[in-house]
Amino acid sequence: MINERMYQLGSQPNFIRKQFAYGLQRKAEIGEENVFDYSIGNPSIPAPPAVRARIEELLEEPPEQLHAYTMSPGLQSARQAVADNLRERFGIEATFNQVYLTAGATAALYITVAAITHPGDEVIVNAPYFAEYKVMIESAECTCVEVPMRESDFQLDIDALRQAINEKTAAVVINSPNNPVGCVYTQQNIEELAALLEEKEAELGHPIYLISDEPYREITYGVDVPFTANFYTDTIVCYSWAKSLSLPGERIGYVYVSDRIANAAEVSAAVAGAGRALGFICAPVMFQRVIETCIGEPTNVEAYRQNREILTSMLDELGYEYIQPDGAFYLWVKALEEDSLAFNEKAKEHELLLVPAECFGGHGWARASYCISADVIRNSRKAWAALKADYE
Repeated sequence: MINERMYQLGSQPNFIRKQFAYGLQRKAEIGEENVFDYSIGNPSIPAPPAVRARIEELLEEPPEQLHAYTMSPGLQSARQAVADNLRERFGIEATFNQVYLTAGATAALYITVAAITHPGDEVIVNAPYFAEYKVMIESAECTCVEVPMRESDFQLDIDALRQAINEKTAAVVINSPNNPVGCVYTQQNIEELAALLEEKEAELGHPIYLISDEPYREITYGVDVPFTANFYTDTIVCYSWAKSLSLPGERIGYVYVSDRIANAAEVSAAVAGAGRALGFICAPVMFQRVIETCIGEPTNVEAYRQNREILTSMLDELGYEYIQPDGAFYLWVKALEEDSLAFNEKAKEHELLLVPAECFGGHGWARASYCISADVIRNSRKAWAALKADYE
């Protein structure tokens, strides 16, 4: 016998991956230039030159040293680099003991949820949200509670969160800049959330952790992203360099347990224990070493900004509605019918590959990932136009 839940997860991968696989198949069949794949957040911008230079430098080292195990949480020097970076950028007294290096943000989130919950707990997510959150939460035998963001501006709905928090609430997950909408939570919004969580902790008599998922932190367009750990004590940050350094396939990220948490050492030990239990130990060592020296390399945000302008200008001309993104590289486009799954199927008829809102706990919208080449965006105009014509 096999585990039925695992069979279902394996036999039916998430929609984004299915759409991405379909796109690869169609490109092989009809040519890359005829497929307009907005499905997956796979940066088309190369990693900074310093990353390649560091890899080449490391390859000169003896392989038995370069490829050897590190301690489970990662190299102390790499963890120190993360702590130094957090302290310099955000003024928080970060220490390397509170940093656990991981195979990307997904591993960081799995570890964090496992470390701070018990079976039967509830973890709140703000919809629309990255669909894998639900898988992570349910894998910890917890309930995923969806709370819609404000429809007017896609900020956190504090009143709705107040209604959702109860004695079973172990954590709230936030993601800013947000995937899939591209919104950035304002400092006022984060301060209101922090005040609510402090109020509820006092009322319920137990910690409510704030899990801040931040892989898009460096990709913003003229707005500031509040560092959540500076506003709420019981914060755990999950991060990945997949987007900021264009390294999605290298799986390198971290968990940072805020030094401000009263029992930070115990929470960090639980994070390490969860890493051990789930097999997320000793993150890819070469890229631990890369991060040591490349952690401060700037992200090529200008290229994403240009893509955003090309896409939004084109959709303006064609009469589409969308949410103007302040961060990340996703455009939340209003579907031309309420059923965005059906809208997605119509788009596929024109080789236009989107991700419907239902995949993110929403409806009536679709996500377009514009971290693709500018030429693909320009050439997709005919597909967007044909899709619009289908509804006219």
